[in-house]
Order: sequence, then structure tokens, then C-alpha cells
Amino acid sequence: MELTITTLAVRPELARPMYEMPETWPEFVLEDLVGWANYPRLAVDFPEYALVATDPDGTVVARAYSVPFALHAPGRGKLPEGGWDQVLLWAFSDLQHGRMPDTVSAIEICVAKGLQGQGISGRMVAAMRENAGRLGFREVVAPVRPNAKHLNASVPMEEYARRTRTEDGLPYDPWLRVHVRAGGVIEAVAPVSMTVSASLARWRSWTGLPFDEDGPVEVPGALVPVQCSVAHGYAVYVEPNVWVRHRV
Repeated sequence: MELTITTLAVRPELARPMYEMPETWPEFVLEDLVGWANYPRLAVDFPEYALVATDPDGTVVARAYSVPFALHAPGRGKLPEGGWDQVLLWAFSDLQHGRMPDTVSAIEICVAKGLQGQGISGRMVAAMRENAGRLGFREVVAPVRPNAKHLNASVPMEEYARRTRTEDGLPYDPWLRVHVRAGGVIEAVAPVSMTVSASLARWRSWTGLPFDEDGPVEVPGALVPVQCSVAHGYAVYVEPNVWVRHRV
């Protein structure tokens, strides 16, 4: 597919269609409180780090959000165990306090529903790296959400992330494979990258599952089981991601 990829800073009129693009995220993923509070601000505060892809008709077919942050600020120095949530908090804190960023982190790469499998995600990874280089950065990191892990929810992420294919040694997971093919290196697991806690009533509404027994519940789209407590009336999902580092 022929694509035009630009930043939101150049094409601010695409902010709304970019945000409203049909997507495939599980409903519960959108309930992470750190994301809920900060995601809508990405297009406003970091438009030069927001990439949008359009087809020849001008329809938005993919978006890629990233943020600059000070990875090597005092007290930091390594990719956080808090993954996606933590890097979002660092980025907005750095912006507020005027800290000079030294690294770019991917926040989301999303292809419009129905257009997966056409190589668009890989092109967005490449565009994100190129954009970071243009802005003067030397590396991009990504708290990757492996897109086939939900089919292996009971497998620890550390084990899953290291699985490779016998034929070429590339990662077993398709999304990790895209990153590695693009030059990324798997560095670490972020065990608490995103957290969604809610009442059992809300989990039932999101998933259609009964949530009527204590213990782990495998939920469609969840990378690990959701932990349910019937007596206390709530369930908690703690999602691990995989840190991948790209040199620019």
C-alpha cells in the first residue's frame, strides 16, 4: 500500500481522524489509569513525535505515538520495570520540569482495523526511528506488547519473550519479530507495564465472563491471567511488556 507518513506537527488537521481511527484494542486495556490520564495529551504536548499514515485517498490507516524522556536522569539510568506506565509518567514529568530528554520511547503503533498483515506496522517502526534521528536522538526504546502472547497467557513473559523460530532464529512472536527485523534488540521484561483494577461488575461488562471464582481468569486479549477476588469484589490485571532497544 502506498502511504504518506508525516508528523502531527506538520498535519495538525489529522489529529481527530487519527484519534478516531478504527482499532482493535481490548476494551479493558483502555482502562489503565495512567493511560487514561495521559494518552489524550500526547497529540497536544508531543505533536512532533506523533506519526500518522494516510493512504492515497487521505484516509488515516495507522498512527504511532512516541515521547521524549530523560532516561539517564539521576535516579533512572535503566529501562523501568514499570514499562509503558512509567515512561509516560517520566515523559510528562520531564516536560513539566524542563528536563532535557535523551531518549525516545514508543508509546503506541496501531494499524487500522482490517489492515493488519500488510507490513504497515514495520513501516511505522522505521518511520518512528527516522523521526527520532531527525530530532537529534540516538536511540528509540519500546515497551512492546507482544501481539500473540494472549494465546499463551499462562506462560511467563520472560520465557515467552525469548522463544525463537527454528528456521531463522527470529522471535516467535510476530510483533517482537517486526522489531528485531528492524534492528531492535530485546533487552528486558517490564513486569508491571500496565495495571487495570476494577470491580467485578466492570470486568463482567468488559469481557462477558462471570468472574465468579477466586484466582486467575484467562481473558481474551489479556497477555496474562486477570487475578479475581470474589470476596473483595474486584479483579486486577497486571500486564508485562518487553523492552526493545533500537539504535538510530
